Amino acid sequence: MRAAVVVFPGSNRDGDVARALRCSGAEVVSVWHADTELPAGTDLAVVPGGFSYGDYLRCGAIAGRAAAMDAVRAHAARGGLVLGICNGFQILCESGLLPGVLMRNVNRRFICHRQFLRVERADTRFTSAYTEGQVIDVCVAHGEGNYFADSETIGRLEGEGRIAFRYCDASGALTEDANRNGSLNSIAGIYSEQRNVLGMMPHPENFVDGLVGGTDGKGLFDSLAA
Repeated sequence: MRAAVVVFPGSNRDGDVARALRCSGAEVVSVWHADTELPAGTDLAVVPGGFSYGDYLRCGAIAGRAAAMDAVRAHAARGGLVLGICNGFQILCESGLLPGVLMRNVNRRFICHRQFLRVERADTRFTSAYTEGQVIDVCVAHGEGNYFADSETIGRLEGEGRIAFRYCDASGALTEDANRNGSLNSIAGIYSEQRNVLGMMPHPENFVDGLVGGTDGKGLFDSLAA
């Protein structure tokens, strides 16, 4: 697995996701936002978390139109894998690779805490190391993670099995308290139509080493590197 991590001015999780990928055995290279091509042999393009371009205009709006994203869109169109985390999820929506938008959290506050997620399916390149319905413990840190889309889009995502993760409690139940940003249908992550693009708000890269509190995020990177 060769992964290219796209770095924008304001990215701050690129080092974390690169370490997580290397821990699972992937080769990792960095791509600057002004680059027009991904390195030869790229299997996975990663759009990391942070505050790209200072979140000016709106989160991910400027980054979604960066030169490197043209290369990421072309990679996805060829069937290449793309992963966007937190600000990366916002960028994938702004770039047109995923439907919907990430709005301000319902309580209008930045949230940063441990979060349980329910794995909705385990037959994708991103989740094969998990089991369907498994509850994993990761982290969230965002002010604009409230996923929204029109009813037709939500119906299509649900009907086509394109919900990757949902916010839940420790038992896997979908509760209002577990869905603190107010996302529709407790959606924490979605796939593209071909399921080769995943965007998610939580940070699996935070929990790949027991020394920092948990390893439940490692399954995502192990799945990709398998």
